[in-house]
Amino acid sequence: MPASHDALLFVALVISSAATALQELKATGCPESCYCSLSDGGGLVVRCSGMFLTAVPPNVPNATRRLYLDYNQLVSIPADAFLGLPLLAELDLSHNKLARLEPGSLAALGPSLQSLDLSSNQLQTLDPEALGGLRSRTNLTGNPWRCDCALQEAMPKLELEPASLAGVVCHSTVPEDAGATGKSFVVAAQELDLCAGLKRTTDVAMLVTMFGWFAMVISYLVYYVRANQEDARRHLEYLKSLPNKQASPEETSITTSTVV
Repeated sequence: MPASHDALLFVALVISSAATALQELKATGCPESCYCSLSDGGGLVVRCSGMFLTAVPPNVPNATRRLYLDYNQLVSIPADAFLGLPLLAELDLSHNKLARLEPGSLAALGPSLQSLDLSSNQLQTLDPEALGGLRSRTNLTGNPWRCDCALQEAMPKLELEPASLAGVVCHSTVPEDAGATGKSFVVAAQELDLCAGLKRTTDVAMLVTMFGWFAMVISYLVYYVRANQEDARRHLEYLKSLPNKQASPEETSITTSTVV
């Protein structure tokens, strides 16, 4: 009897806990087109996979610990998409059409996020302002990365787990003859300076601009000198054309007396 009584108490406790959990889950609400369940470590698991979503669903519960948005049609992530999710530890955005992460879009998740999946999207570069101080383990594979000066300057500003950056493989390179296509950017960046060509181009542009201004100044000076020479010549010709009238003795006397 005691064993049976304990078993009944255990079953009752499990049923009570499940009922309480279901009530809490119902109270938190679940975004439309998503499926919510309780996480083993506490919090909620929100699954919105393969729902043809074109935007991050609103009203994701604050207690969400794992959020799956993979296999959808997301093109960008706005800055306020993941605000108010202090417990979020895992975020899956893989197999979408993400081409851009807006500044600040993932920065709010920095303190809690441990795993981020951005694989198999359309990302070509990484914006440090979008990731903020994110230090999570991140899957960056399967994106058409554009290895150029902008990416080279962005990499040192990222605080992601170092192993994550190995997933950035150059799909294209600027300049094209840099020879980094098909290589891991971490390796290519140690061998190449993708900003060198841009610096040379900038220097040449500055020289051309300076030469253009110099040519304009010279042209103006030449025009100014020629115009003044022409005015001086006309004035001289005008003076020469005036009659050379000599003063009479009477006029000279009157002028002299006037002066005295």
